[in-house]
Amino acid sequence: MATRALIFDFDGTLADTEYAVLQSWQEMFRSHGRELPLDVWHTVIGTQNTAVTMLKLLGEHVPGLELEKVRPGMRARVHELLATQGPRDGVLGYLDEAADRNLKLGVASSSSGAWVHGQLERLGLTERFASVETGDRHAAKPRPDTYLAALATLGVPAAEAIAFEDSPHGVTAAKAAGIPTVAIPNAITAVLDFGHADLVLPSFTAKPLAEILDLLG
Repeated sequence: MATRALIFDFDGTLADTEYAVLQSWQEMFRSHGRELPLDVWHTVIGTQNTAVTMLKLLGEHVPGLELEKVRPGMRARVHELLATQGPRDGVLGYLDEAADRNLKLGVASSSSGAWVHGQLERLGLTERFASVETGDRHAAKPRPDTYLAALATLGVPAAEAIAFEDSPHGVTAAKAAGIPTVAIPNAITAVLDFGHADLVLPSFTAKPLAEILDLLG
């Protein structure tokens, strides 16, 4: 079957926002004389549990810290780090070629709608996507719900879509929805196991979209 739609994870895939979030947490831990263990960070990538897990861990390391007072500063720091950051290298080329081929485009993210829509607007990508499904409207990854919702909104069966992910949890979600999946890890997730993806690439620039469509379409 020919591919009719592409569905992208957002954080770490369309834009490398995960690095900014990780850096802000690392800075917070270090400001209290602690190091954030990356093995714990890896367990929450691609899920909706990052902030809850990090706050709990910080509280265990720094007893008596008023955790709710940490959140505003964290959010501000993340936005500061992202202010001049664009999409990942090669993303715009994929989106342009998808438009030339009349492919439908969607986003499936575990993050909140406010975050994803805000970042898409900042990047100038809002109008590119006919479907943006988020973790505050559907069960988060590794559940397949955001991908299933994107398929329904786009009106495309799973076999006629391709998903793009940067985390093992995300690949699990897309595959559970029945979608052929390309893993494109970022600098943080590159050390993780993506053996369950249909194709693993080091970057969007490593292989043209046309070749991916030939391989998985």
